[in-house]
Amino acid sequence: MIDDEGKQIGIIDIRKALEMAVLKGLDLVEISPNSDPPVCKLLDYGKYKYELEKKVKENRRKQSSVEIKEMQFSLSVDENDYQTKVGHVRRFLLNGHRTKVVIRFRGREMMHKDQGRALLDRIANEVASLGTVEQMPKMDGRHMHMMIAPTKQKEKEIK
Repeated sequence: MIDDEGKQIGIIDIRKALEMAVLKGLDLVEISPNSDPPVCKLLDYGKYKYELEKKVKENRRKQSSVEIKEMQFSLSVDENDYQTKVGHVRRFLLNGHRTKVVIRFRGREMMHKDQGRALLDRIANEVASLGTVEQMPKMDGRHMHMMIAPTKQKEKEIK
């Protein structure tokens, strides 16, 4: 048994341990039921639960949720639109977001998958200093997409 200050008391009868808990106004909590003999501790169970919840919330808050941004291109994108959209992809990567670049194929454009792959390669080359290709270009129905993740160095500069 362990008391409320963390000192090890030793092996004590369950009745005596419960009596000690009542006298101190604390709860007797079984910490390790599988050990022989089981380890119990005197503590305020409400406070203990509150501390655990607080730790869980803190850990959840510390986890950074990675947001995936998406930028869609068409196969026949004009140069100005292309530069604008690549600028958006750059900004997403600078802000530390993973970015999914999608090319939509419409109608007969499906016959020109090689042009779509070339467009994705061109985009990857233009943002190579900010991010790395995480998933190579892949066809999914009428869409071809690739994932670009920000480089670790850029993420550290942001933070």
